[in-house]
Amino acid sequence: MKSLFVEGNSAMHRVSARAKLLVLAALGVMLFLTANFLLLALGVLATAGIYFSIGLPARSALARLKPVFLTILIVALFSLAFNPWHIAVVALLRLTALMLFAAAVTATTAIAQFIDEITLLARPLERLGLLRADDVGLAVGLVVRFVPEILDRYRAIREAHAARGIKVRPTTVLVPLIILTLRDADNIAAAIDARGVRRHVN
Repeated sequence: MKSLFVEGNSAMHRVSARAKLLVLAALGVMLFLTANFLLLALGVLATAGIYFSIGLPARSALARLKPVFLTILIVALFSLAFNPWHIAVVALLRLTALMLFAAAVTATTAIAQFIDEITLLARPLERLGLLRADDVGLAVGLVVRFVPEILDRYRAIREAHAARGIKVRPTTVLVPLIILTLRDADNIAAAIDARGVRRHVN
């Protein structure tokens, strides 16, 4: 499986994984505490500056964002259908800023760092008997690992449709994409259980 992590020496690469995750969480809270267009637009510009400074070629950087940004557009359009236009714009700006910073974090943080920090963060909840920290860390690591695989599968399905002269529509792409992803998820879960990676609670 491929990873979204990109080797580099940018300022974001030099920041600790814990600090980046804390900033990401704080940013999410701050973005949803304001509906000011100017502040949200500045947030988008700032996070875009951070993302495009991590050293990725422009084409590759944009390609990583395309599927998520399309999803954000769909959410904004759905919001526009049921709410005043300014609410849809606020949603678009909030989610875009969050997406850009999250993309910068995933591109500059190794999977092992993600797992270690999430596991450590979940330890207090484990002591309360609410969950198993190792399982949470593993789950987050697998989600991050799965993202590039899903993107590649999406491109392959889209290219296969184009080669057959089939018009690419969300319904014709999403159904096989979901089926293939769920199949792989089942296979990975079975492999994890077979190797005893997860310790089952009695």
